[in-house]
Amino acid sequence: MHDLDLSQPRANVLGVNVSAINLDLGVNLADEWIRAARGHGYICAAGVHGVMEANADPELRQVMNRACISIPDGMPMVWVGRLQGFRDMDRVFGPDFMLALCRLSVERGYRSFLYGGKPGVAEQLRTNLQEQFPGLQVVGTYTPPFRSLTAKEKEDLLSRVLEAKPHIMWVGLSTPKQERFMAEYVKYLQVPLMVGVGAAFDYHTGSIHDCSPWVKRAGLQWLHRLRQEPGRLWRRYLYSNPAFLWHIALQFLRLREYPSALEDPLDGKHRENSDW
Repeated sequence: MHDLDLSQPRANVLGVNVSAINLDLGVNLADEWIRAARGHGYICAAGVHGVMEANADPELRQVMNRACISIPDGMPMVWVGRLQGFRDMDRVFGPDFMLALCRLSVERGYRSFLYGGKPGVAEQLRTNLQEQFPGLQVVGTYTPPFRSLTAKEKEDLLSRVLEAKPHIMWVGLSTPKQERFMAEYVKYLQVPLMVGVGAAFDYHTGSIHDCSPWVKRAGLQWLHRLRQEPGRLWRRYLYSNPAFLWHIALQFLRLREYPSALEDPLDGKHRENSDW
């Protein structure tokens, strides 16, 4: 497992350590991680839904807190961070982060691998990204099934990734599936940096439409998403948003503690997968 970058300032959002960064700093940190060859790490995108999932699941909270960077993918993360004294903290929207790092990848010569999406999405995303960023090296794609990978599928994925030797593996799955996947596979796939970007695959292939900047700044992008995918997302937002407001109020009023230490409950270790 990679070493944690403990020097990086982080806000405590209900026990989840969210990096106190903005877009430019996030890209610079990712670039620094790859260039310094620090090992095999992963980046999580922390939003209200992910934080609430982690609040209910200590193992997931451990997974998110072991990320080398946890980008504040939502204005509530930013507001909480600023209230904790991180004045320069700003939102790092996953799809924007992906484009910014792809732009830098052309300059650096970083190779990307796309993992996730429905059938055909990763291939379309590769085409779109290479059209937008001429010279971008996308050295492989993999569309996983909705179930867990079989032993044979794991070996096939490992073979593809080891042959392609990407610097960055973009993981486009839903939360918390993508976070668990990265934590489980990071050391086996030997990719310097895995980045969980959730719906970025759908944003950059046109399945989901982006909203106006003012909607994002107001913290209302969830409503824009809900209008596009009401059947899939209404339960998530009906629970997550009110629950987040309740818990964050308890945290700021010091009526409940939300520790972010890594010792419990996994004693600083991820569960090993015996299939590897």
